[in-house]
Amino acid sequence: MNTASSPKLAITCGDPAGIGPEIIARWLAAHPAEAADSAVIGPQRWLDSLDAAADKIPVGLEEFSATPGQPSAEGALVAWAAMERAAQGCKSGEFTGVVTGPVSKEALARIGYAFPGQTEFFAARWGGEPTMCFCGGKLRVALATWHVPLHEVPRLLGPHLLRRTVAAADQLARGDGVVAPRIGVCGLNPHAGEGGVIGHEERDLLDPALANLRREFPGLSACQPGDTLFARTLRGEFDVVVALYHDQGLAPLKTVDFDAAVNVTLGLPFVRTSPDHGTAFGLAGQGVARPTSFTNAVAVARRLIKSRRGA
Repeated sequence: MNTASSPKLAITCGDPAGIGPEIIARWLAAHPAEAADSAVIGPQRWLDSLDAAADKIPVGLEEFSATPGQPSAEGALVAWAAMERAAQGCKSGEFTGVVTGPVSKEALARIGYAFPGQTEFFAARWGGEPTMCFCGGKLRVALATWHVPLHEVPRLLGPHLLRRTVAAADQLARGDGVVAPRIGVCGLNPHAGEGGVIGHEERDLLDPALANLRREFPGLSACQPGDTLFARTLRGEFDVVVALYHDQGLAPLKTVDFDAAVNVTLGLPFVRTSPDHGTAFGLAGQGVARPTSFTNAVAVARRLIKSRRGA
């Protein structure tokens, strides 16, 4: 790679046995101008197969070759090495941000990867307090908590976490050009607690904290019933939703935006996005995986990088 060139957007291969390499290859072929402003990180043999103007940065053993649909320890090591290379390159100024291919959490755990996902990995390498967010389709969603057991969620929902999540939701909407974001917040309990009849967290903790935050974020709601908030957002009542736990936000998001949504990590020094789908080992190598989410992930990453620069 020519390190004297302008900083590029890094793209990691993800698990090389999954659909990541093929959707990246399809995107590179379809977007030659953007490819020239990108640096693709992955195994040497895969990089050699790419007919694109992108910078190509090999990781792993030179002779490694993945078999589509068959994850391996060697492939997981490549996925991990690609993340490490991207994280280091952002810190050194070589890259402007990262779009990550999908990885297998199970395969990574087997080789000693100590993080629940890629979000936590980049937070550890870069510092900062991450918030997992989603956009690129019909909905924008920020998660207050994500890879934690459900029984731990109530004790984690303190004022600091709520402010961090609301601020990320505001940034997510503003990155899409929304001038005064309307932020809808899901309640923790059914019907947002019904004034304490079905749980007291909204009445005693969440709504008072949100009332304090409303001075900083005027478009912020009190806790709303989660079973209707997403439909109201689709009808235009809110610009972005704050969900309090993983499935509360991602079940509706993936119902309406499965092929389009983008995973965005906010709260870190550098931009990181990813397609909002997994490795899909069962589809790998068949040429049927849709690249829509990856294409959106690149577009969102570039938009957020531009927004951070104030351009």
